[in-house]
Amino acid sequence: MANPESGNQTVVTEFILLGFGNLPELRFFLFLLFLFIYVVTVAGNLLIIALVVVDRHLHTPMYFFLGNLSCLEICYSSTILPRLLAGLLTRDRTISIPGCLTQYYFFGFLAAAECYLLAAMSYDRYLAICKPLRYATLMNGRSCLQLSVATWLSSSLAIDITIFLMQRLDFCGPNEIDHFFCDFLPIIKLTCDDTRMMELVTTALAAVCTLPPFLITLATYVCIITTILRIPSTTGKRKAFSTCSSHLIVVSVFYGAIMIVYLLPKTDTLRDLNKVFSIFYTVLTPLVNPLVYSLRNREVKAAWGKVAPKFSVVKRIQTFLW
Repeated sequence: MANPESGNQTVVTEFILLGFGNLPELRFFLFLLFLFIYVVTVAGNLLIIALVVVDRHLHTPMYFFLGNLSCLEICYSSTILPRLLAGLLTRDRTISIPGCLTQYYFFGFLAAAECYLLAAMSYDRYLAICKPLRYATLMNGRSCLQLSVATWLSSSLAIDITIFLMQRLDFCGPNEIDHFFCDFLPIIKLTCDDTRMMELVTTALAAVCTLPPFLITLATYVCIITTILRIPSTTGKRKAFSTCSSHLIVVSVFYGAIMIVYLLPKTDTLRDLNKVFSIFYTVLTPLVNPLVYSLRNREVKAAWGKVAPKFSVVKRIQTFLW
C-alpha cells in the first residue's frame, strides 16, 4: 500500500513479493511441491534430532553438530517456505515492511550460522581423520559446546548491524520485490535514499561472516583429501572418505548455490535463474541434509533400524528406502 505524500513521491508501507507470479498456471503445482518439500524437510530433520538425542551411540561430536545443523535447517525452511506457501495458496503476495525486514533478519542470521556450523563440522572431520590420536582430547564435550555457542552468537553480528541500517531507510515506491523472499539487494532497490555507503558496509560485514568459515572449510578438506590419498589400502581410503562424504555434499550444494546467486553478474538473463539457484540454498539444502546423512551414514541407519521396527509405518518407509 502506498499513501500520497508531498510532491510526486509516495510512502510505501508494504511490499509485494512477486515470487513465481509470472507462472500462474503452475501455482497449484508449486504449492504442492513446496508443501511436500517443507513437510519432508521438517520431518526428516526432526527425526535426525530425535535419533541423536535417543541413541547413545550417536553421542559424539560429529552427531552433536549434525543435531545443531538439523535444528538450523528446520528454522531456515520455516523462515522462507510458510510465507511462500501462503502466497501461492491465497494469491496474497503482500508483506509489511517490518515483516519483510524480520524475514530477512532470520534468513541472514541462519545463513551465517550455517556457514560457521559447516566450518565447525569440517574442523571436526579434519581432527578425526588428520589428528586421530588427539581427536578425543581436542574435540571434547566442552570444545563442542564452545564451538556451538560461538557459531550461534557470532552469526548475529553482521545481520544486527545491517538491519539497524535498513530500518533507517525510506521507501517511496515502487514496492515490488522480484523474489520469493526478502533479500538484501531486492529490498534496497526500492529505497529512495542513497545506499552506497550501506552497501559497502554490508558487503564488508558479509565478507567477514562468510569468507573465514568458507576458507576454514576449504582448507580442512584440502588437508582431509591429502591425508586420505596417503592411506595405502583402498579399504582404508573408502572408510575415511565415507566419514566426511555426506558433509562434503551438503557443503558443495550450499556454497555452490550461494556463489552462483551472489557472485555472478546481475544480468536480465540471470535474474530469473537466480530465483532457481536461490531455491537450492534456501529450500533444497535443508531437504538434502536429512536425506544425505540418513541414506549415506551407517550409524544413523543403524539407529534408525532400532527405532523403525517399533512403528509399522516407519518400517514400511525403511523397507522402501533401503
